[in-house]
Amino acid sequence: MKPTFYALERGGWRDYVTLLHIPYTAWHLSYVVVGGCLAASVSWNRLGLTVLAFFLAMGIGAHALDELAGRPLCTAIPSSILVALALASIVAACAIGIVVALDFSLWIVPLIAIGSFLVPAYNLELFDGRFHSDLWFAVAWGAFPVITGYVACEGSPRLVAFVAAGWATALSLAQRRLSTPVRRVRREVVSVDGKLGLASGDHEPITRELLVSAPEGALRLLTIATVLIAAALVTVRL
Repeated sequence: MKPTFYALERGGWRDYVTLLHIPYTAWHLSYVVVGGCLAASVSWNRLGLTVLAFFLAMGIGAHALDELAGRPLCTAIPSSILVALALASIVAACAIGIVVALDFSLWIVPLIAIGSFLVPAYNLELFDGRFHSDLWFAVAWGAFPVITGYVACEGSPRLVAFVAAGWATALSLAQRRLSTPVRRVRREVVSVDGKLGLASGDHEPITRELLVSAPEGALRLLTIATVLIAAALVTVRL
């Protein structure tokens, strides 16, 4: 069984595509878009740069560090390349943030600092893993992108950004509740024994596929739903 439902066959360029966690990256980049579209005036240039910065820092940097820490995706990407990808992408994301901050709002500077801390702290499980929890995942990849997207367009945080951050936090927690048992089955469980006794008297065998099908189906639908919400807000604000 593959380590994730979106993992490609191992080897070569396919490992780099798998590393991007494309469905989940799209999901969390949608939070940035939602945050930006809630601002009184949407700057598509700054919002686009913010989405790019999050793609670099999270889509590449965070995922490279995550793979470096424990090889959850079982890729054959050399550790030296993972380190280089992480450093280059995170530095580039910070540079984009600094340019936007100096040109528009210094409120972005502390957000850059927070993001620069969260990426290694969460993905490398620093400080004895204190920041590697469901709640910190939801804050780092749910609330934080929403607030940053909003500030990139509005210039400073407002109540609406924090309300939306609460929505993203709750949704990200739901994501973790669904994905954590699925990851365990896919990456740690090697065999499953047992069967379900049905009211009809029939029996259905319990398999790894049965255990992951429902939560992964929900994760796919939630990914699509979140991207569509962001797309709808973009359509409204154009």
